[in-house]
Amino acid sequence: MDIERNIILERKDKKPILIDAFYSETLSDQPIIIFCHGYKGFKDWGAWNLMAKSLASSGFCVIKFNFSHNGGTVESPIDFPDLEAFGNNNYTKELDDLNDVLDWTQKKFLNHTLVDSSKICLVGHSRGGGIAILKASEDNRVTKLVTLASVSDFGRRTATIGDLEEWKATGVKFVLNGRTKQQMPHYYQFYENFMANKERLDIGSATERIQIPMLIIHGDNDTSVSLNEALELHQWNPNSQLEIIENADHVFNVRHPWRNNLLSEELNAVVELLISFSK
Repeated sequence: MDIERNIILERKDKKPILIDAFYSETLSDQPIIIFCHGYKGFKDWGAWNLMAKSLASSGFCVIKFNFSHNGGTVESPIDFPDLEAFGNNNYTKELDDLNDVLDWTQKKFLNHTLVDSSKICLVGHSRGGGIAILKASEDNRVTKLVTLASVSDFGRRTATIGDLEEWKATGVKFVLNGRTKQQMPHYYQFYENFMANKERLDIGSATERIQIPMLIIHGDNDTSVSLNEALELHQWNPNSQLEIIENADHVFNVRHPWRNNLLSEELNAVVELLISFSK
């Protein structure tokens, strides 16, 4: 298996993006899976590398990346050394990042003998699921869509509600990261960006517009994003396939760091669904 880690995608007047690519050097016509991490996430979190290897060994070219403002840096792609970038992140920056990753992917595998760059499945976890839905609804290069524990409404997230007056006055509010114990900033621009792009960022109407095959996966033990959000997505797109994983929490029962060399039973079930849906 060919694994390229931490490829730097340099961009004019924008922060760079770090990308990983996993694919077989012997199989032909490998469809592409592009994985989008969620809020307070990163491409190397938990068992995502194990998941990528598992998918690649089943005949997929797997691309995963760090959103440019996720708080990581080129030198330290794991965790959040750059809280200033984190505070300046917003949804349209993430859509922009994903667009540049799609461009890069198509260019890299354009006349590739082993990878089929015309077949692109977006997979998004949590907030990344919302981003993947929005992108799939507006970009016809995406041929399949999978959400993992996805949110159904950006307007209901804590980042866009709460004490707006105080947030506007101070310009920043902080969210504690329970694992790293960092106070992670959200600048008021996040709310302004959301309000200025409300129509484009409407996951409900985007889901209704989806014409390509869509798979919705959610755990019934998710305390971070309610299973009801998956049911909402399925309601908006009745042609979608809904799969509920029993006893699975928001991250399908894996943790960070993940020292096991096997996937959790629940994440393995996700991988199996992904393989059968994407083939």
